[in-house]
Amino acid sequence: MKEKTAEQVWNNCLEVVKDNVSPQNFKTWFDPIKPVKLLENILTIQVPSQFFYEWLEEHYITLIKKVIRKELGTEGRLEYNIVMDGSGKTETPITMRLPNISTNLKNPIVSMPIDTANNPIKNPFVIPGLKKVQVESQLNPNYSFENFVEGDCNRLARSAGFAVAQKPGGNAFNPLLIYGNVGLGKSHLAQAIGIEAKKNFPNKTVLYVQSEKFITQFIDSVKNNTQNDFVHFYQMIDVLIIDDVQYLAGKEKTQDVFFHIFNHLHQLGKQVILTADRAPVDIQGIEQRLLSRFKWDLSADLQSPGLETRIAILEKKIYNDGIQISKEVIEYLAYSITSNVRELEGALISIQAQSSLNKKVITLELAKNMIDKFVKSTAREVSIDYIQKVVCDYFDLAIDTMKSKTRKREVVQARQIAMYFAKNMTKSSLATIGMHCGGKDHATVLHACRTVNNLMDTDKRFKAYIEELEKKISISN
Repeated sequence: MKEKTAEQVWNNCLEVVKDNVSPQNFKTWFDPIKPVKLLENILTIQVPSQFFYEWLEEHYITLIKKVIRKELGTEGRLEYNIVMDGSGKTETPITMRLPNISTNLKNPIVSMPIDTANNPIKNPFVIPGLKKVQVESQLNPNYSFENFVEGDCNRLARSAGFAVAQKPGGNAFNPLLIYGNVGLGKSHLAQAIGIEAKKNFPNKTVLYVQSEKFITQFIDSVKNNTQNDFVHFYQMIDVLIIDDVQYLAGKEKTQDVFFHIFNHLHQLGKQVILTADRAPVDIQGIEQRLLSRFKWDLSADLQSPGLETRIAILEKKIYNDGIQISKEVIEYLAYSITSNVRELEGALISIQAQSSLNKKVITLELAKNMIDKFVKSTAREVSIDYIQKVVCDYFDLAIDTMKSKTRKREVVQARQIAMYFAKNMTKSSLATIGMHCGGKDHATVLHACRTVNNLMDTDKRFKAYIEELEKKISISN
């Protein structure tokens, strides 16, 4: 008797599966599977992703167990070959031994959309009885792409976000996770994606929600016995933006309901956008099955803005507010506040308020006084960037020239002085200082400091330069 092939066994399995699942689910979850080989009683099938494998295991394991056992007997086994993202290669096969499969699976809280016309869903944001078309996006119109300043610190995340907005749910970044420290623009970028998607696709339902709000709504639904309404409401969304998902940590029930909402949206090709204050690998207290979904596609980080980006952010803000501020004040702010965008904009607002209330022109002196008050509580230290600016202004050099590889005496000396002040007036490591000064190593920084100290001991004029520069730098601190 001729032995069956992998294709024959799998096709026989599919004939049974077709009678037990909807045509849409069959097309989504079984059509993409490819039989690879049949060795003794082990059938190997190839699935397109880790997510695909996990979905089959959670939702169709009982059915798969039955059809494989029917074809291969009680000792039959199924091996999955999982295609790694974008490579075409497969991961180490995952073997499923049928007799040991647990049938105690968690059922999704809800899985299929319901008829909203005859069964109005309770909207957790407003009042009961609102239909899908009445869902407000909760987006801040000021957080648009037009108001988001692009720089090296955010270019990848911004580009990915814009691509998502052009084709939500049908792009390579679903979910898109944007992460970074506080005040770097995660919420702004996430909402900009929603605003752009809404503009491009007016009929799509876009919703922005902070994770703490999501948690509160879920707790209320449990208290009021309206969990199904809560889940159904979120399953209707076409573009769902969840801000600060790290706050889901430790909240098992909320994670469980979000897991099912996420899977439903993803299965239907809806777009999910998430933000967090750290990379997925660093988020503690999140279930592994949910964390793995955060890692599926692109995780784009936002870094602290560089000097040029900080200046551009201030100029954009000033232009939008329609006010006049001199270039030296803008540069002073950009050099003085380096931690995050929120503090930078907060300082500018404080200066504007002080100027308006006291009917004073915004001068460098006013800016210095306000900055001292604004950042005093954070024990601000002068930045390497600002030290370099003061030194270069003093010697009438361009910063790019000081950071270049030129060995001209006056440039080398200015570079050494900048290194000297950076070591004495900041907490930066020698390696960091060297990197800021043209990619020098720590030994070069140490040599520069020794050279400056020696010249101060032997050259009175040079010592006067250093003392004068120290006063100029200290004014800002």
